[in-house]
Amino acid sequence: MPAFHEVQFPTDISKGSTGGPQRVTDIVTLVSGYEQRNTAQSNSLRTYDAGLGLRSVDDLHDLISFWEARYGQLYGFRWKDWTDYRSCSTAKTPRFDDQAIGTGDGATLTFQLTKTYQSGAYGWARAIKKPVSGSVLVGLNGVNQASGWTVDTTTGIVTFVSAPGGGVSVTAGYEFDVPVRFDAAQLVLSIDAFQHGSVPSVGIREIRV
Repeated sequence: MPAFHEVQFPTDISKGSTGGPQRVTDIVTLVSGYEQRNTAQSNSLRTYDAGLGLRSVDDLHDLISFWEARYGQLYGFRWKDWTDYRSCSTAKTPRFDDQAIGTGDGATLTFQLTKTYQSGAYGWARAIKKPVSGSVLVGLNGVNQASGWTVDTTTGIVTFVSAPGGGVSVTAGYEFDVPVRFDAAQLVLSIDAFQHGSVPSVGIREIRV
């Protein structure tokens, strides 16, 4: 497991960043004109550029401090993706029944937070490993559960005191961060260029934890 710091990148900088999910697909065009498409990865990975979020010299200082404290690329950290950081639409408030995370069997105590991206009959379930502390809500069969469970905010695993009964729907709502690292071994910055409107590129890449 990669080394990871449970600290969030400055949100006033990440809010102005660009980026999003990426999927690598191998595409081979056959003689017939048909295509064969395949991917070796079942999950998407997100990449971002934090440079566009830099607004002031103070932001540059904060970026350098954060970079040095992470030892560059060595330690992963939390990143708030302002386009996708809730169990629901970012315009809404999370509810306990936003996402189905499992079904009780009377024995299982632990359930991984997930977020399902659905379009028609197709969908993809994303494991949520870095929920925001204090944001998680849990429901059983459509009823909010104020107690009887805990959540590990470093893994996204919900643990019940008593196992949900057989067939009981387990749901959750939450805010979450993306586990990431810096994408380059060097920060290339120039105060003169920045003051003249030249924005540096600061790559951020999602990691598996």
